Amino acid sequence: MEQGYLIDSNVIIGYLDNKIPTSGMQFLNIVIDDSPTISVINKIEVLRFNSLDESTYQTLVEFVNECLVLNLNDNIINLTISICKNNRIKLPDAVIAATALANNLILLTRNTTDFKTINNLKTCNPWEIRDTSILN
Repeated sequence: MEQGYLIDSNVIIGYLDNKIPTSGMQFLNIVIDDSPTISVINKIEVLRFNSLDESTYQTLVEFVNECLVLNLNDNIINLTISICKNNRIKLPDAVIAATALANNLILLTRNTTDFKTINNLKTCNPWEIRDTSILN
């Protein structure tokens, strides 16, 4: 796969719960088989809950362990600061957006409206993928 993707927490949960429409799941299967990439924030978001049963938690841990986790660096930190100054956005979302921008990745998220004001950020909502021809 030529283009890289950053997988948001809501997509991870939707994918593992098989709650995404068929075309989106097919697309994500390719993305995840190729190179699943998440932000350190996504890792924190999906693994932070104590209320998960052991089986669910273990599934999340296994998924995260298969991913390339992009950590914070000066470039991402500076982009996050800029995004926060110029957009009304929650800090975790700003870090996720900055991570995608710094690594030239398309952000896969269900919440595309949360990111719509961020210049140069490309997003894709797997729940809205209808045309399976993009899979080829």
